[in-house]
Amino acid sequence: MTAPPGSPGSPSGPELREPDLPRTMKVRKRALRTGWTTGTCSAAAAKAASIALARGETPAVVDTPLPGGDRVTLPVDSYEVRDGRATAVVVKDGGDDPDVTHGAHMTATVSWRPEAGIELDGGVGVGVVTKPGLGLEVGGPAINPAPRAQITRAVGEVLDLGERGVRVVISVPEGERMARKTTNARLGILGGISILGTTGIVRPFSTESWRSSVVQAIGVMAAQGERTLVLSTGGRTDGAAMRLRPGLPEVCFVEVGDFTGAALRRAVDEGITDVLFVGMAGKLTKLAAGVLMTHYTRSKIDRDLLASVTREAGGDDALVAEVAAANTARHAYELWEAAGLLARAGGLICGRVKDVLERFTGGVVTASVIMVDPDGRGPVASSGEAP
Repeated sequence: MTAPPGSPGSPSGPELREPDLPRTMKVRKRALRTGWTTGTCSAAAAKAASIALARGETPAVVDTPLPGGDRVTLPVDSYEVRDGRATAVVVKDGGDDPDVTHGAHMTATVSWRPEAGIELDGGVGVGVVTKPGLGLEVGGPAINPAPRAQITRAVGEVLDLGERGVRVVISVPEGERMARKTTNARLGILGGISILGTTGIVRPFSTESWRSSVVQAIGVMAAQGERTLVLSTGGRTDGAAMRLRPGLPEVCFVEVGDFTGAALRRAVDEGITDVLFVGMAGKLTKLAAGVLMTHYTRSKIDRDLLASVTREAGGDDALVAEVAAANTARHAYELWEAAGLLARAGGLICGRVKDVLERFTGGVVTASVIMVDPDGRGPVASSGEAP
């Protein structure tokens, strides 16, 4: 992606690029295996429980609809039928994705109700929404719109919901523990995980879920009336950012990962004009080169940029040559530090990132950038203002 409409014509600086992540990783000998979202597994469990309730059958597998119209057949781990209700469990398979919900026992309990249609609720391990901005009712379960529709469709394949009524409760044993490894609490989702998935499919490396969570987090922040957005690239930089801006509410801090472009687009949509970006040398160097999606498979460190910055910071020919041959941006960082040029070279990188972020948003956003040390302990350079 290039700069969005409204950006200055023929801007100076690097070309702005936002390459997408691959569906499979070519560095592997085999393609990474996709998995199924919590929404798909919940829909499968709900369909299985509906079959058990309505027909007294307990199929080993269920054919389940996906939001885009495709289908998947998933195994059912267990059933329990008694007292006018049926429960089915589908174990979430995240594929080769490092998802904290991989292996979760997605559980659906279905019971009859007098009114036609479906009543959907969350049970143990499904979070409760406590803040606006998620597109969900405050006080209700954190089951997103696409999974809600998916669950309704799956149950509707078993029952005529125009004639019969059921109550479906989605539960996730251990969901509250899993949620501690997510940003749910920051978003105001308490007590468990969210039931997510816009396509029903988990792509390796959580590309869909991470991008979605970034966009969602900015929407929640805007709904709270906050106007300063602080983006970071991961856990250590997020912690550093919070220490740098202790007066801001937690909701203002968003771990953007590799999806800076997606975050900036949502910020512009929400009318946010003040953005602070906190990162380490590696991600900042990629951003300085105009790359807005910085995953290692889609972007590499620009050694020419590092060498140019070194020269501009006052490095001699020998140091410039060393930096030009550096293995990583961190190696360049260490060379600058040893030469006493870290603040100057880091500041130049931060200044270039500031320019890229502002150009990408067509000048709508005013950005500031801070580089922190590799351990995330504190700032070492900034785009101009005192860190």
